[in-house]
Amino acid sequence: MAAWVTREHPRVDRVACPWLIEKFVDQQAEFLYVPSAEVMAVAERLRATPYDVPGVALGHHGPECSFDAFVTQFHLDQQDEALAYMAKVIRGADTADKSLTPESPGLEALLDGIRELHYPDDQAQRRASYPVLDALYAYCRAKTRAAATTS
Repeated sequence: MAAWVTREHPRVDRVACPWLIEKFVDQQAEFLYVPSAEVMAVAERLRATPYDVPGVALGHHGPECSFDAFVTQFHLDQQDEALAYMAKVIRGADTADKSLTPESPGLEALLDGIRELHYPDDQAQRRASYPVLDALYAYCRAKTRAAATTS
């Protein structure tokens, strides 16, 4: 089991990346949400992998968000066209490029709505976001399957 650490009060990337890790990388992963200024110290102390913070491999790079970094690092886009499309949807929801996919603004709205429900802690918010991300992945699988059959 690996530990992963990021900033507290998650938004799109900080709930989508744990979903991706648990589904495709490490089902026993542990996620820590800490104040921004403490991420790197906690990562070092606990030998956890930091993500979605400036200056780390699993963070934003150019127009890409942290979810993209995970998909690339673990070669998940090469295994699954649905994940490649899902990464674009999440990038649009998490960055300024809201028009990247038609689904991006809706995903951002749904995940922001979950955040507004004021769960007791970041872990509860993360878990509450998973059904939305499961549904998005199912949608992306159907969309990429349909595109493959029409081409």
